[in-house]
Formats: sequence, structure tokens, C-alpha cells
Amino acid sequence: MRTTLLALCLLALTLPACQTGPPAAPAAPTATADDNLNAVLWMQASAEYHAAALSLYRAAGDRLDEALADPDWDALVAEERAAAGSAAGRPPAVIVDIDETVLDNSPYQARLVRGGAEYDEATWAAWVDERQAGPIPGALAFARLADARGVTLVYLSNRTQASADATVANLRAVGFPVADDSVFLGLGTEVEGCQSRGSEKDCRRVLAGRRYRVLMQFGDQLGDFVRVERNTPQARAQLLATHGEWFGERWWMLPNPSYGGWEAAAFGNARDLPREARRQAKRDALDPK
Repeated sequence: MRTTLLALCLLALTLPACQTGPPAAPAAPTATADDNLNAVLWMQASAEYHAAALSLYRAAGDRLDEALADPDWDALVAEERAAAGSAAGRPPAVIVDIDETVLDNSPYQARLVRGGAEYDEATWAAWVDERQAGPIPGALAFARLADARGVTLVYLSNRTQASADATVANLRAVGFPVADDSVFLGLGTEVEGCQSRGSEKDCRRVLAGRRYRVLMQFGDQLGDFVRVERNTPQARAQLLATHGEWFGERWWMLPNPSYGGWEAAAFGNARDLPREARRQAKRDALDPK
């Protein structure tokens, strides 16, 4: 009898109507994983990112007078300088990429993360039209220093030529010196006698070299400095091995963990793969040793 009574009591305790305490709270929904969450948060909220960008631009500023004083100082690779012709007697310039190099688009990236979305041309064009990108830490001070030394800033970007008005307006609104419309070299710029592949910037660098002695280049992607023939991790590493001595002297690389050719190289440049397949390929590329 006691055994039966005990069993009935235990059964009653398992029934919701018999529970004496408040019902358990439902489990909180789990946020969908987003590869860019930490990257964008780091760029927007960390003192470390700001310190890295400031350090780079200040170090570049410290080398500017040395570059100006040396008539042989040039920041184009040999084949691009050969295609552009001699730099002798040409006015000095620095080439800067725009996005994540002088202008900060992390608000756009933050919207994508919050909305569970990915980059697409329509939302990007709408963001560019807002003209709300702020300056990367340290970039404005360097740009003004260069301008004061008589050095022209050439904005060589994969923003399209169609976005020139909005882009130049944004640059000027936050204080960057823009000499005239010719210093914006967007995607689609025609360069006589030179044919680029896709979004590669080599022909536009040649065009800048025809006009200027290029003292320095700034970017956040390897392709901002040299043509990337094959976008594989191995080929990119070889380019760095070949040209690495110029970084921190004539070439200046900004940190950008949000996007770039390095990411696409990890999944074989197959950008049309489903998101989870791209994520798995990146996980497989990690080295746990």
C-alpha cells in the first residue's frame, strides 16, 4: 500500500496542475551565428582597433618628409611604374583606398549583422548615398598633413564611378582634402592602353602613376597594392613574401576583419555557395595545431 501511495505522489508531482512553484521560464531563443559579429564589434567598440589605426597613420606621417626628400622613392611595383613611365619631375601623391581605409563603413556592417543579412549591391548603394561614413581613426590627420606638404591624395576605390558624387561629398563633409574630381578613381575608370581584370586596381594605379610620383599607398586589402593574379591563400602568401619589405615604409595596411579577398580565398572564391557551406569551408581552413 505504501509503495502504491508513493508512486501516486511521484506521478502527481510530474503533472503541471500539481506543481506548487511558478512555471519554468521558456528557454531564451539562441541568436543565429554571424561570422561578422566580433569583427564589427571590434572595429566599432574596441580601443585596440582605434589604437592600431592611429599607430599606422602616425607612423606613415613620420615617414612622409623622408619620402618627399628622396627623388627615387616610389610606391608602385616595378611593372606598374614601367607602364606609367618615369616618375621624375611629377608632383607627389599618395594613393588611398576608401572603404575601411579612410572611411568607416562599420555602421553598414552592423546593420547586416543585426538584420541577419549579407552584403548586396542595393543595400550598399543605399548606404553610399547616405554619405554618413565617418573617418577611420588617424586618417584625417594624415590626409591634412600630406595636403599641407603639397602631396595630393588620390582616392582609388572599388566604389563605382556612378557613386563619385556621393563619395566625394562624403569625403569632403568629414574633412578630407579632395583636389578635384580627377582624384577619385572608381571602378569603371577607363585607362588608355591598359585592361584590368574584374575589380583589380592595377590599371588605375598606372593611371595615377602617369600623373604623379606615388610616395605611399594605403589600403585594407592586398589588392590595394599589387595585382592578385590567383586568389588562393598560397598565392597571397607568396605576394606578401615578395613585396613584404615595403609594408610599414611605402605601403600601409589597415586592419579589416569584416570582409576581403582573404575570406573568399578560404572557400575557393565561390561566393554563390550557401552561407553555411562558406562557413564550414572557413572552419575547415582553421589550423588547430
